[in-house]
Amino acid sequence: MSERQGSGASTGNSKPSGGQDASKKDVPAEDFDIDMGAPETEKAAVAIQSQFRKYQKKKNDVKS
Repeated sequence: MSERQGSGASTGNSKPSGGQDASKKDVPAEDFDIDMGAPETEKAAVAIQSQFRKYQKKKNDVKS
């Protein structure tokens, strides 16, 4: 599977000028499966954990 979905950050500002995002109200929840054994999933999890640990360390260093 080489198709990728864009992340939420790449969509830019798409909120209506009214201040509330009404488009989320009418969207039904979609079911999807994530293959937890796939190498891509494992690499993504490791990258996310690494960034989170860096964030925690930086946050704790600022408090000290």
